[in-house]
Amino acid sequence: MKCYQGKINLNFINIIIIVILFMNISVFKVKAEETYNKDEIQSSIQKIFSDRNKAILDGNIKLVENIYDKNTKYGTWAYEYEEKKMKYIKNWAGKQSIKFIDITPKVVVKKIREKGDNKLSVNLICSTQYRYSYVDTPKDITVFRIGTSHILNIVKRNDKWIITKEWYKDPFADSLKINNLKVDSIKKFILSHTAKDISNISDRRKRAIEYADRYCGLASEEKFGYTYNKKYRNYNSQGGDCANFASQILFEGGRFRKNHTWSYDKKGATRSWLNADGFKDYMIYSGRASVVAHGSYEKVYKDSYELLPGDFVAYEKKGDIMHISTVTGLDSKGYALVTCHNTDRDKVPWDLGWNDKNIKFWIIRVHY
Repeated sequence: MKCYQGKINLNFINIIIIVILFMNISVFKVKAEETYNKDEIQSSIQKIFSDRNKAILDGNIKLVENIYDKNTKYGTWAYEYEEKKMKYIKNWAGKQSIKFIDITPKVVVKKIREKGDNKLSVNLICSTQYRYSYVDTPKDITVFRIGTSHILNIVKRNDKWIITKEWYKDPFADSLKINNLKVDSIKKFILSHTAKDISNISDRRKRAIEYADRYCGLASEEKFGYTYNKKYRNYNSQGGDCANFASQILFEGGRFRKNHTWSYDKKGATRSWLNADGFKDYMIYSGRASVVAHGSYEKVYKDSYELLPGDFVAYEKKGDIMHISTVTGLDSKGYALVTCHNTDRDKVPWDLGWNDKNIKFWIIRVHY
């Protein structure tokens, strides 16, 4: 009887311990969820991104000083980089004779990890819509989107989340020398233009635009889920996906046929399909495209007005083609707008983010 009674007491004690542990785990989970609620984090980061864009519109970096931890090295760097980006956007807008009307971010938090007491590392994507008009035609609005993927380290202080570190592939990183442009003559030329009628472009060009808009990833509309076409491999982690996407646009949208030189299948892709340099060379030497202009921005910007949706721009640095963008529209002055992968863009002015003195441009006409 004693042995049997001992079993009962032991089982009873085990049950009590399990109940206590379960209660503690449940309390911990509730506490964690209350402290690091995903909706709260997303809302806080949405406000951070909105405040940063308001600072860009107002031209006042001090409006966002309080969202960075400037007592840390990485927090200070993040703040200083935001200041640098703000100056570039202001300079580009001056060169272009435009005014940004609003900049609206859409933040989607993907993953949250604890880094310590009140410290988090957040993986997120942000699809940002920009709206601008030219200074002499303020009612004619152009809309474009840029999509970025971020790793954001934040800490909570005084009930407010602030940035201690940030990493993302910035679409404006290659554009630090815009001050060297002869802005006055460029302004005058751009403002001399009016809207260009492109309603009569071919159906193949129109389908190319539709495909690019649908599958431009983080820069696409929310209804498309910010995704690439799952039929194709994403090569961003292997050096870039820009030529792969440009090839898709021509094949899926423009109805160009594959061949032994330019092809993609489940095993992989040919160089001319996947590599930016190979893509540019193939299109030109195959006769499927021809060069309109090549050189610095000041040398080619006038010729860029020859571009039509379905054409493309290649970006060269130190003799290598480092990026390909496909033309998908024109703004109210007939200025070409492009769509691409890598840092995902949709209908972005073709030179925005590329005004470095070391960049040369290839303005390419595609023969549909």
